[in-house]
Amino acid sequence: MPKNIFTRDRSLPLNRTHKIAIAGVGALGAAAVAFTAVPASGQTTTTSEAAPTAKVAYSTQQIQDVQAGVTGQLANASQKVAAIEAKQEAAAKKETAAKKAAAKKAAAKKAAAKKAAAKREAKQSTSRSAARTEVKKSYPNNLDGWIREARAIMKKHGIPGSYEGIHRNIMRESSGNPMAINDWDINAINGIPSKGLLQVIPPTFEAYHVAGTSKNIYDPVANIVAACNYAADKYGTMDNVDSAY
Repeated sequence: MPKNIFTRDRSLPLNRTHKIAIAGVGALGAAAVAFTAVPASGQTTTTSEAAPTAKVAYSTQQIQDVQAGVTGQLANASQKVAAIEAKQEAAAKKETAAKKAAAKKAAAKKAAAKKAAAKREAKQSTSRSAARTEVKKSYPNNLDGWIREARAIMKKHGIPGSYEGIHRNIMRESSGNPMAINDWDINAINGIPSKGLLQVIPPTFEAYHVAGTSKNIYDPVANIVAACNYAADKYGTMDNVDSAY
């Protein structure tokens, strides 16, 4: 029996011829597969046109909805910003108005204070002027001068009495002698004689003495003013006195 020249464990190496043959078989197989994919008519068509682009389905309504949503959000944001700005502007206007009102009030108060100060200054200036005039003004040292000076003081203190009424009573009581003294009537008997131009007893002179005049009962001006003050209290005015009082 012939010996088997092939073994299971060994294989012959492929030479260049074998490799070409195998490649040819592969190519024939691929060609066969390609021909089987051709339509039954056995015809093939070649075209240079590109394959049509696949259409993508979409909805314009969705795009419009998105646009509307974005627009609405922007509108709402704009409205909120406008509302905030309006509120800030109103607050600023209110603050400005309040500041203007406060400034106006302060200016009015300042003007009123300035006016009041000017009025006080004018009044004080008038008073000082009057005081200077009074100091500078002099009266003659006689009955006429005494009566006029006394009446100026009486006017200042609101004591009534005309020049004629004072003069008439002086002439009856002392004949115009400022040093006259009564030493015979009841007052003299009681130890408090009447003295001066209008014959005033010491207690009456002290009680009705007017500040700013001399405290000497024989001083003609002080005597007239005190007597007229007493007459105003008892009779309304020296003009109403026609006899001893």
